[in-house]
Amino acid sequence: MLRGERQRKIVKYRVEYSNDARKSLKSMSRETSDLILNKIDGLAENPFTPNPNIKRLVGRPEFRLRVGDWCILYAIHHDALYIEILKIGSRGGFYS
Repeated sequence: MLRGERQRKIVKYRVEYSNDARKSLKSMSRETSDLILNKIDGLAENPFTPNPNIKRLVGRPEFRLRVGDWCILYAIHHDALYIEILKIGSRGGFYS
């Protein structure tokens, strides 16, 4: 560290899953759920890292993360430092 430089403390966000998200993870293959959980873990490390697979939803406070053929709907709670995973589903009928 150079003189005069401040060391930034990196805070990992806590992740909470809705009942629907938990059910979705349990119903998919182990390989797919592991991939999704790894992506969510990376999101918890820094939810503000630029990622072309993340989009803020129009007219809503939530975000969407795409992982292959799967979508993850989540909300970031800045004040409490946690990410709420609301829904995990296939891209086909995700928004209906």
